[in-house]
Amino acid sequence: MGLPARARQYWNLGTAPLVELAVQRGEGLLSKDGALVVQTGKHTGRSAQDKFIVRDAVTDKAIWWGKTNKAMTPDQFAALKADFAAALAQKDTLFVQDLYGGSQPEHRVKVRVITEFAWHSLFIRTLLVRPEAAALADFLPEYTIIDLPSFKADPARHGSRGETIVGVDFEGKTILIGGTAYAGEMKKSVFSILNYLLPLSGVMPMHCSANIGAGGDTAVFFGLSGTGKTTLSADARRTLIGDDEHGWSDTAVFNFEGGCYAKMIRLSAEAEPEIFATTRRFGTVLENVVIDPQTREIDLDDNSLAENSRGSYPIDFIPNASKDNLGPVPRNIIMLTADAFGVLPPIARLTPEQAMYHFLSGYTARVAGTEIGVTEPEATFSTCFGAPFMPRHPSVYGNLLKDRIARGGVNVWLVNTGWTGGGAGSGGTGTRMPIRVTRALLNAALDGSLAGAAFRTDPNFGFDVPVSVPGVDDRILNPRETWADPAAYDEQARALVTMFIENFAQFADHVDAGVMDSAPRAA
Repeated sequence: MGLPARARQYWNLGTAPLVELAVQRGEGLLSKDGALVVQTGKHTGRSAQDKFIVRDAVTDKAIWWGKTNKAMTPDQFAALKADFAAALAQKDTLFVQDLYGGSQPEHRVKVRVITEFAWHSLFIRTLLVRPEAAALADFLPEYTIIDLPSFKADPARHGSRGETIVGVDFEGKTILIGGTAYAGEMKKSVFSILNYLLPLSGVMPMHCSANIGAGGDTAVFFGLSGTGKTTLSADARRTLIGDDEHGWSDTAVFNFEGGCYAKMIRLSAEAEPEIFATTRRFGTVLENVVIDPQTREIDLDDNSLAENSRGSYPIDFIPNASKDNLGPVPRNIIMLTADAFGVLPPIARLTPEQAMYHFLSGYTARVAGTEIGVTEPEATFSTCFGAPFMPRHPSVYGNLLKDRIARGGVNVWLVNTGWTGGGAGSGGTGTRMPIRVTRALLNAALDGSLAGAAFRTDPNFGFDVPVSVPGVDDRILNPRETWADPAAYDEQARALVTMFIENFAQFADHVDAGVMDSAPRAA
């Protein structure tokens, strides 16, 4: 799809000119400390139900069709593409960025991103990997993403639900985003491309953060938005590889991106100093963070615009970030879950079979604001801890993970960053797991000291749970003891076990007996 000759085109602009243009065009305000503050309107999270993939002769057998991956016809996408071309022709100004998805050269994809907003161009330039200047001279994109928030989809013509649409044509190598200004749709589109391509090369794509210890030990943190991937990987004692999306090849864990995208709501300088510091930097983009238009002070505690307020910033804004955006293959895998029921312990050790079971289950809670329509935390199962971005059948990713865990002798831990002492929401009695507790348990797991602790077997889930860890109250390690009414805990645990079993039925024909034997059983 060519760009209209009438439009003024800005190609591969850097941070300063893009910020300048965004302010000049009224797209945002500069805070007193230099961050660009913008609003995304009614879409303050991903529009997961508005994403459609073209179903053609190739994708028909390759895609895991269903609730997550919904189909559109080639004719519907052709109409959408024609209408996008017509919309582009009416634009006076367009912004173009040529970027890489993936930091390991042999496993990256070249992407051209065309936007109508300067701040969107800055966002995607920040989040993806920026080529050296010499590489831009003959850059030939493999995929093109066009993002037009002003575009309004037509359900009758395009097969959309409404005016918002994310149309994905894997064979045509084009993704069209319309009707939403939420910038995260662009970065997740690149993630979907890599999740489609990399398994064909035996590379495991992962919705995870990753960091490296002083001894060269890489840790991978799986988890959905709101479970702590960004917060827990930004550890001053470890080198950050990345906060959200990675690949696991034969030789490395490599970041898909060149930046970070962190939740900002109620961010604390005490609990998350590295991330908090980025809110005071020129080059950071703050989405839906409240700002005083006169003093330009920001208020990270004010959720009147969104619970899912976000900040995007270059990865090198984190002081101890990896210069190469990659590290050795992992020694530890952390599966993060925000248990909305307050049933799961704060940490548990998994066997390889249990790891496969919990990876395919992908249990967590959708946190308010990360998707349209979610106003309170609610239990969900998102296979591979990233179902909305996984186009192929979950068994493809699960078998890749299982194989790599077995080959590398990797330790696997399930960490609950959710609730303790009861459930979540307006009727629950629980409180969020203290981050100091989570960090203490993670430190013990990653430095190897937790391996020598005494463990008990959880009566419901069968995994190993430490009985005592230095610096952590023993009671919190046994969630039943944190509830005022142990019988209520038992009832809630039985309900959660039933949910796990019912959800996993869809994978029964795709896993071996050892994985099926790892299913929880009500005590």
